[in-house]
Amino acid sequence: MPSASSYAAQSATSPLAPMAIQRRDPLPTDVEIEISHCGVCHSDLHMARNEWNMTPYPCVPGHEIVGRVTRVGAKVSKFKVGDLAAVGCMVDSCRTCPSCKDGNEQLCDNGFTLTYGSPDKIPGGAEITHGGYSTSITVTESFVLRIPEGLDPAAAAPLLCAGITTYSPLKHWGAAPGRTVGIVGLGGLGHMGVQFSRALGAHTVLFTTSANKVEDGKELGAHEVVVSRDEKQMDAQANRFDLILNTVSAPHDLNPFMNMLKRDGTMVLVGAPATPHPPLMVFPMIFRRRSIAGSLIGGIAQTQQMLDFCAKHKIAAQVEVIPVQQINEAFERMLKSDVKYRFVIDMASMKK
Repeated sequence: MPSASSYAAQSATSPLAPMAIQRRDPLPTDVEIEISHCGVCHSDLHMARNEWNMTPYPCVPGHEIVGRVTRVGAKVSKFKVGDLAAVGCMVDSCRTCPSCKDGNEQLCDNGFTLTYGSPDKIPGGAEITHGGYSTSITVTESFVLRIPEGLDPAAAAPLLCAGITTYSPLKHWGAAPGRTVGIVGLGGLGHMGVQFSRALGAHTVLFTTSANKVEDGKELGAHEVVVSRDEKQMDAQANRFDLILNTVSAPHDLNPFMNMLKRDGTMVLVGAPATPHPPLMVFPMIFRRRSIAGSLIGGIAQTQQMLDFCAKHKIAAQVEVIPVQQINEAFERMLKSDVKYRFVIDMASMKK
């Protein structure tokens, strides 16, 4: 079994630190990837610190993975050595349930295998899957993605989570010309949502608590920016939106945004706070037939579609590239929203 260098958390309170891990030798349908870049997602922090009460230790985070193919199994047909490839939030699913057959592996009825923190159903490596804060990864071909030409590897890495997390619900709930879409929050998810909504043709309105992000929002493509701390600006948005994509991963009051939806409008939650939001009032929903929904990521086919869409429309994440030795500092900065808008680890730093 090949070994890989990684950064791992040994407990909910310990900082990430170097650890050697085992990867399996490629099976006939496997693709082995030498990781060049890995995005840092807020979910990585939640998992490393067990804030969702589901983390097995040791935990090697990372599910926004880009790198070069180094080996392929004998039955692999879509990738060859040297290709630029990627791995997102999942590395397997049952592949037989209705959701999987419909291309929604992320909604697998029997539970998909997380890129890290899941029991590994394929023998040959560690018992628990380990993620991209490491020098290599081996994944079955069906869950490996192709990075199109023209996408910078560092800027492409966050697309594997932040990108698909926002693209999928915008497509599903119909962001398109003639529709008005609100994006709540301008962070790692929100800055992708603004770009996608604009590129899909919707009239795009960004909501941010920070007045100093107004110009950033417009540069990313927002037609309008509303400072959500300003009551007058917020009151002017009533009954206006077909769709609101709420990307905020901290508990906050959803009621003001629910009042902004048109009849039959939907607010979709993609942020995953560690504690619940305040209660949602029912009457504004039932009198306008408004809906609230949730969305996870997207299936493999849709994730590839998203990557191709990004290449066509020149969409990428805005990133700050860091060495892996700064990951604990990056976690603390992420908690303070001190990044524009996504950290990405340069895995060449692991060799130091």
